[in-house]
Amino acid sequence: MTGRRIWAALALVLGVAAIVLAVVAAILRFPDGLTVLACVALALSAAWYGVRRRGAARWLGLTAAALLAAGAVVLVIVEGRVIVDVLIVLCVFGALAAARQAFKVHAALPQAERPSNPVLFYNPLSGGGKAKRFHLADEARRRGIEPIELHRGDDLETLVRNAVAKGADALAMAGGDGSQAVVAMIAAELNLPYACIPAGTRNHFALDLGVDRDDVVGALDAFVRGGERRVDLAEVNGRVFVNNVSLGLYADAVQKPGYREAKMHTLLETVPDVLGPDAKPPDLVWRSPEGDESAVAILVSNNAYRLGHALGSGTRPRLDRAVLGVTVLAPTTVSAARATRKLGMEQWVTPTFEIEASNGIAAGIDGEAARLDPPLRFRILPGALRVRIAPHHPGASPSALEPEKAWQTIQALGGFVLRGGPDDPAPAR
Repeated sequence: MTGRRIWAALALVLGVAAIVLAVVAAILRFPDGLTVLACVALALSAAWYGVRRRGAARWLGLTAAALLAAGAVVLVIVEGRVIVDVLIVLCVFGALAAARQAFKVHAALPQAERPSNPVLFYNPLSGGGKAKRFHLADEARRRGIEPIELHRGDDLETLVRNAVAKGADALAMAGGDGSQAVVAMIAAELNLPYACIPAGTRNHFALDLGVDRDDVVGALDAFVRGGERRVDLAEVNGRVFVNNVSLGLYADAVQKPGYREAKMHTLLETVPDVLGPDAKPPDLVWRSPEGDESAVAILVSNNAYRLGHALGSGTRPRLDRAVLGVTVLAPTTVSAARATRKLGMEQWVTPTFEIEASNGIAAGIDGEAARLDPPLRFRILPGALRVRIAPHHPGASPSALEPEKAWQTIQALGGFVLRGGPDDPAPAR
């Protein structure tokens, strides 16, 4: 029995166990369990009330949410079936972990010719100093890669172009995704191989490329005996990005001076401006088949993100589908008398996208603050980038094999058990 088949069987067994235990618990607790559900629902409502307001109203809402959540926990304990609840939670998380292993990939990339003069650019401050901690410069030299350190005030694009002018025939970047975008842009422009070294904080681009984010030094092997694939890039008003451009709620938070030091606090302080009872109408306007529509937040990404899924949420299954992913959050008024609003979300893919606004638009481009002049014109750049990936790294997104729908996931896991797993995905280009 293959490893994929074993993990799929374990995921299905644990999933069934979680469902059976949940049904049994619901029957034994009826109608007492309804009180717990009521506490949870009220806690969520109180939390939503709080985050949309400031001052005393915020703390009143958040305090009420905490008390209601604590009340739900107390009721579960008083009912005396804590062990059953713990088992249900363990089965659910165990099933998800096993399913992730079942869908784990390792793409077979064609081995590429080793470059003669590869150059690594690295930011010593990124990721809490990962480059220094892992002795990245020394490891690069051992592999015949010239390291170039970024210093405060340096212009990365100028450094990269100067290196190319001196003969660099492959480019790597160890730093945040904003820096990755600069190096990737030049590599694509000059048709040079590029390697993403995961020395940033979150390394979203590395994750979706199939680079092992826990193996910073090993990523350098992309220029030693790595494979190559082509992926898309995207741009807005001529500026290249590798992940996404966020507009509205998150982008407003990124612009604030204290965002880097206190991200959650800054986001909470921004929510009332956008979703509070006194919020101004959204200034972002996009055109749909039904006409012009406004939004409080828009995310435009290089290929589409998978959002709201138990598996693979927040990742992009492919980076070579030649489409932009567009996600729009738009408020709708539920009760004008109570100033109550809720958010609706729409998602779709398109090769181009345009946004209008009356003034300059605050944006977060690959997590970095920017201000863009309208109209904003987005487009995908199909197959623009030659990416090198170390042979022992996955070479594909962790969600590359995961189906979109829950029932399709169950069906796929059953297929793994009965017929064994499929071949790992090969790159489309």
